[in-house]
Amino acid sequence: MTTVALPRAAFVDTQIDMAHGAGGKASRRLVEGLIVPLVGGVESLNDAACLQAGDMRLAVTTDSFVVRPLRFPGGSIGDLAVNGTVNDLAVSGAVPLALVCSLIVEAGLPTDLLRAELQAIGDAARRAGVRIAGGDTKVVEHGKADGLYITTTGIGTVDPRASLSATAVVPGDVVLITGCIGDHGITVLLARGDIDLSSSLQSDTRSVLPFADALLDAAGSDVKWMRDPTRGGLATSLNELARDCGFGIVLEEDAVPVRDEVRGACELLGLDPLHIANEGQLVAIVAERVADRALQALRRVPGGDAAARVGRIELAPVRTVLATASYGGTRVVDMLVGDPLPRIC
Repeated sequence: MTTVALPRAAFVDTQIDMAHGAGGKASRRLVEGLIVPLVGGVESLNDAACLQAGDMRLAVTTDSFVVRPLRFPGGSIGDLAVNGTVNDLAVSGAVPLALVCSLIVEAGLPTDLLRAELQAIGDAARRAGVRIAGGDTKVVEHGKADGLYITTTGIGTVDPRASLSATAVVPGDVVLITGCIGDHGITVLLARGDIDLSSSLQSDTRSVLPFADALLDAAGSDVKWMRDPTRGGLATSLNELARDCGFGIVLEEDAVPVRDEVRGACELLGLDPLHIANEGQLVAIVAERVADRALQALRRVPGGDAAARVGRIELAPVRTVLATASYGGTRVVDMLVGDPLPRIC
């Protein structure tokens, strides 16, 4: 697994606001322009850091979860804390070994709710085949933590089948997605009661490790790059890739699977489904010659029936994502700007 040189964006903002945590342009500026130069040692902004330990190649990742509300249709903060970290390892070409979990508990949180989230953590870990090896617990004053925050750190071994890097992506490669986008972000929004819509929509929170394994088994080194498009959605993930590989990406917008409930909510709120967060999807770039085989492998994974081929890498326009529609229209799809859905993961 090679790394990509880290271009740094200038950070000139005089204070931190919610947009800096939304996963879009402001987040990128914060990390590249302020955090990395001061902390040092970061070579690339991948979902996991790869380290050599003797003869072993390890992958390490960490993530914090601050979703509101704590529980929502299809999942909860406990599910996210496990699945999100397992997924960051999986899309980095690693097999998860163990997680450590830190809890920030607000005084006054009902014990039954904490018990339910601990059960959710245990259940999600068992489904993902990963062990909770340790952790830490702190309690803060009432009103200081919105009930519960969770930070999860994961460690895994790099799969020898994986050779993932934006530098391996070339024109002609194909974009694959494992299923419908936007379910998680819109589900959490509806669970807050911020808009008066009735829906049976559920979060897609799940481990994407079975999808990563199926891809690597079917296509090996012809799998060039993988991501789980969480904050900032599919658009932000692909814009980061376009910037890092130096090529253009053309999406066939009508081929991107989106549920009617998600599309309707986005139209009502003026949002783009391509910017909405997912917690159980994987986007991959594979060589054209293996694209059909890789797509069939994804569709054979339980829950992968909506997997689709949604675009391709093009020589131009450089470092740009375009979306084309069946009626012939074309638009530029930028990274997420601002914070339309705060506190979703």
